[in-house]
Amino acid sequence: MLTPVHDDDQVRSIVRDAGERGVVARGLARSYGDAAQNAGGHVLDMTAADRVLAFDPETGLVEVEAGISLDELMNRFVPQGFFVPVTPGTRLVTVGGAIGADIHGKNHHVAGSFAQHVRWLDLLTADGEVRRVSPEQEPDVFWATAGGMGLTGVILRAQVQLKRIETSRCLVDTDRTPDLDSLMTLLSETDHLYEYSVAWIDTLAKGRRMGRSVVTRGRFATLDELPQKRRTDPLAYRGSIKLSVPDVFPPGLLNLATVAAFNEVWYRKAPTRKRDQLQSIPTFFHPLDAVGSWNRIYGPRGFVQYQFTVPFGQEEAMREALGRLSSFGTASFLAVLKRFGPGNPGMLSYPSPGWTLALDIPVQKGLARLLDDLDGLVVAAEGRIYLAKDSRVRPEAFERMYDRLADFRAVRERLDPDGVFTSDLARRLSL
Repeated sequence: MLTPVHDDDQVRSIVRDAGERGVVARGLARSYGDAAQNAGGHVLDMTAADRVLAFDPETGLVEVEAGISLDELMNRFVPQGFFVPVTPGTRLVTVGGAIGADIHGKNHHVAGSFAQHVRWLDLLTADGEVRRVSPEQEPDVFWATAGGMGLTGVILRAQVQLKRIETSRCLVDTDRTPDLDSLMTLLSETDHLYEYSVAWIDTLAKGRRMGRSVVTRGRFATLDELPQKRRTDPLAYRGSIKLSVPDVFPPGLLNLATVAAFNEVWYRKAPTRKRDQLQSIPTFFHPLDAVGSWNRIYGPRGFVQYQFTVPFGQEEAMREALGRLSSFGTASFLAVLKRFGPGNPGMLSYPSPGWTLALDIPVQKGLARLLDDLDGLVVAAEGRIYLAKDSRVRPEAFERMYDRLADFRAVRERLDPDGVFTSDLARRLSL
């Protein structure tokens, strides 16, 4: 049962009377898996609790309710010279969700994940108490909650450190690389020069072209770097949906032929090398947000998103994974590769040093077997999958991916011995 909530007392009341199937909080429902689903139980819709409670323009510290979205933070604070510290490929996620999944973005190699910019959070636990926890105060609870997928309690409020910017434009460099080796070499040798970095990969390319990519890297422009005509309003910002996909796409529209054609056009239209192109925040960070209901292009069967990381030194595992995906013929036009920097103490936080690949795959025959095989490859390489994107990993594989899983379970057992906070994901993986 989905229930909109507005204040602490309402949350406390539902938690107290949750019943056998328990309760989990939900934000804007952008997780691709079952982390915010709770069949037969309660799901708290937190999006009505979306106020800005305090803001210090000198420091960029903002106190917010957990249901506020990154979209709203950008709309309010970009014109004041501040950007969110970390954003994923969509701005349509809540602060509570950003903490619960410990989201990452194009800047993980220099800025880490979202929780590393949270100064404190208020957590309503199973006993009905509200705890203010931080990396200094009850750090075990804080780092179990960061990436803990809502299983330690309900995040009510948080203080977040925003990033100061001079303009709302990004200076972007683009490079086209012909294969996986050249891509990895380029990123390894130059990522430290950029604040934001990501590569789109053609997963259908085979042979010598396997891993061919379009790499975009950038940073926020300074005021002096803007054209004169833009300096009159350097922090102008508008994030909006420009068009919506109609609900008329038949099954099979995204097939090997159509996606191969799209990938070829996308790769060829990219410049071989281009420097210092000015791009807006939506264009550089959130291109899919401009298209409402873009998921409809996958048709009624839908798609699975799969994201995994392998450590540096396990490049051969990434090559093998791409080879299997290419041979299978994954009709994925959305596949991105990035480098992660150091991880954090989050017990279930996903990012760790290495290479991460995320892709959307239309549901098709043989996909479950392929992903199970890829899980085995990831485990053998001492990598992991991302819970916020997962709906199908087997518990025995997951057990081998996160070496602090026992620590997480211990904190959860102490905070919630009766298992009040649960979800379909928690039951599937015995979290």
